[in-house]
Amino acid sequence: MQTDNEKYNETVQPNTAFLNELKEKLPEFFTKEGSFDLDKFKDQLKDKNVNELSEGYQLDFIGKDYARRQAGEMPSTVIVPDEKQNQGEGKDSKNLFFTGDNLEVLRHLQNNYQNKIDVIYIDPPYNTGSDGFVYPDSFEYSDEKLKDMFGLDDDQVERLKSIQGKSSHSAWLTFMYPRLILAKRFLANSGVIFISIDDNESTNLKEICDEIFGENNFVANIAWRRQDGQSNIGSLAKVKEYILVYSKSDTFKIGHLPLSEKAKKDYKYHDKRGYYGRGRLREPVRGRFNYDVRTPSGDIAKGPWLIPENEFIELKKKDLIHWPEKNGGSPRRKIYLKDMLNKGQIPNDFWGIEYGTNQRGSNEVQELFGKRYFNFPKPTSLIKMLVRIGGNKYATVMDFFAGSSTTADAVMQLNAEDDGHRRFIMVQLPEQTYHTNKDGKEVPTKGGKTAYDAGFRSIDQISRERIRRAAKKIREDNELTLPEDFDGSFKHYRVVKPVKQTLEDIDDFDPNNTNLFTNMVDGFSSQALNIDGDASGEETILTTWLAKDGYAFDADVQDVKFGNCTAHKVEDNRLYLINEGWGADQTKELLNQLGTHQLEVQSVVLFGYSFNVAELRELENGLKQLDSKVTLIKSY
Repeated sequence: MQTDNEKYNETVQPNTAFLNELKEKLPEFFTKEGSFDLDKFKDQLKDKNVNELSEGYQLDFIGKDYARRQAGEMPSTVIVPDEKQNQGEGKDSKNLFFTGDNLEVLRHLQNNYQNKIDVIYIDPPYNTGSDGFVYPDSFEYSDEKLKDMFGLDDDQVERLKSIQGKSSHSAWLTFMYPRLILAKRFLANSGVIFISIDDNESTNLKEICDEIFGENNFVANIAWRRQDGQSNIGSLAKVKEYILVYSKSDTFKIGHLPLSEKAKKDYKYHDKRGYYGRGRLREPVRGRFNYDVRTPSGDIAKGPWLIPENEFIELKKKDLIHWPEKNGGSPRRKIYLKDMLNKGQIPNDFWGIEYGTNQRGSNEVQELFGKRYFNFPKPTSLIKMLVRIGGNKYATVMDFFAGSSTTADAVMQLNAEDDGHRRFIMVQLPEQTYHTNKDGKEVPTKGGKTAYDAGFRSIDQISRERIRRAAKKIREDNELTLPEDFDGSFKHYRVVKPVKQTLEDIDDFDPNNTNLFTNMVDGFSSQALNIDGDASGEETILTTWLAKDGYAFDADVQDVKFGNCTAHKVEDNRLYLINEGWGADQTKELLNQLGTHQLEVQSVVLFGYSFNVAELRELENGLKQLDSKVTLIKSY
């Protein structure tokens, strides 16, 4: 028997994600059957005197239609809570850490975090040829299915399949495209995404971002000097990278950066109000106002001025003019340091070593662990600046290429510095630090030996440990000033595929059987999935469903007993029935509580694999007879 997500994925087309987005924003142009009414849309454009785009270009690459289809698919995995972490040190935390393929994680989260992320920062593989990137998807569909999906011929299918395990530009674009489409869905209307990249894929990244986010939402391409010094080997020293910046809409307003120590030195003058710097008032090129100004020394200063005469007179009355010390000098506006400390300075698109370098990022990891596990981690100072200009003190920050968790560290540091309440969501693939040889022996990978020798078997383990050690350091460094509600932990979830036996049990399941011979719930426990975390199958299923149904991971969930069966009531809205053992007595008690309004819910959601057809019909018929409308939802 197919799962609900498998049935949905069979209908997905390359434009499904795009049509879903259109349906959310322009529902009036869709028919009852769910098709987009293009003629109606064109008529509306004409009525509003809007000219349709007649010319333009877009980037095309092998795998683009496949990548577009991936963005519209539902997940084929489950979310397994790490109960040891979540009921222990992370119990009260609002931060989240997901271990798993980031595309699958994004698919899971697209319902409960759509339009809710303020800042996304990602540092994806640069596809340099030496960074280990290869296209990871193995194309689970047959050649005939691929032909049918995308209208391809034999040669085109072979070209598509040729990117498997490759690091070509097309492979990299096919990898990035669906992840960026989903990233856009997560961003709040006033949200922003920052993407680190180097010369190798910067042009291609700019083009797909123009297509996905819109050229009009391009904010900047920040050049960042990544090295303290430079090598004197080779024909040209490459010392910079880029940070591509796109907003979700024009409601995004970029924030200001704190004044640097160098900038503070410009505020060297002093009066009774405090230290101040000098701002221009006279400007030959941009000045539009011509009038004469008499200085206290009797000298006449001529325009053109940047402000009209009445504004100049007002500044003079308020003693906000810095007068020249000798004849021929120009009056300046007083700009006070205390005001600029509150306001900050406007960021530009070239960031030097004062924003941190890769070497300093490596030093930060070494300071926490005593060893260097990563070659080119970003420094927290860089990410702190991005988070500052991207969101406010209550921003939700996501990084779905978490790496060493620099972003989480930066968010916690900022919260400690300005009493902020930012939250982070980290996603990291459990990339192993070893491989197993033919003899079954574990052998460290080329770049993973140091981490392997230290006991870390995957990158995500290092990521989570970095958060713990960074939080400990922040607490030690800010013992007297740290806010009481400082959040230095996280809840942890693993996103994994069910094991082969569970998938076979799902395929073989027949809801018309009177007796259920296999417990379908236990196959989703941590133990059955062979992972850490102490989660029961029931907890895994409930967590996965809550995400699918749009609930946050800190949703209020209460257990409700019906005899020896436990149901889960979520925010007085839905009741989830998962485990086996439900029978006539439980149905009778549920109907009684609903009928007497002891229990108030709008829908009952049940795990179809735990119910046979007789139990389903009895429950369904009973709910239909209630005066209050309660919907029964069967999920598989």
